[in-house]
Amino acid sequence: MLILDVDGIMTDCRLWMDANGQWKRIYSVRDGVGIKALIESGYQVAVITGATAEDVRARVKMLGIQYLFEGALNKIPPFLELQKQSGIHPNEMAYMGDDHFDLPVLNAVQFSATVPDAMEDVLKAVQYVTRRPAGNGAVREVCDYILRYGFYSEKTKS
Repeated sequence: MLILDVDGIMTDCRLWMDANGQWKRIYSVRDGVGIKALIESGYQVAVITGATAEDVRARVKMLGIQYLFEGALNKIPPFLELQKQSGIHPNEMAYMGDDHFDLPVLNAVQFSATVPDAMEDVLKAVQYVTRRPAGNGAVREVCDYILRYGFYSEKTKS
């Protein structure tokens, strides 16, 4: 299973407000292709995010992501619930996060990844740092990596 944060991983952290007063994010088509390829290969995908937003729910639904936990600044309770619902153990999970809120889950899974502009403590904690930036192919890079190599457990920074 691949678990993703949204802001700073699936997006570049920028938000804009539409004419109806709804916050919107920009998502990468490349990332979506990678997520769909992972799902089609038998992996499950989950999102754990501090956001509570319609655009996030729409993106998750459109990609066929199986699990969504919103409004989670403390990511451990939804992470434990995800294990319970999915029956998947942390040693069969990967997580992508970019901020200190993500550290407990990054430290709990088999494979941890982040983006180049993540917070310094996250950069030091993960096994893999993408070449591509957040919201512009970083998730696709990790999906391709997982499909090619599985969850490699040694520290790997690219």
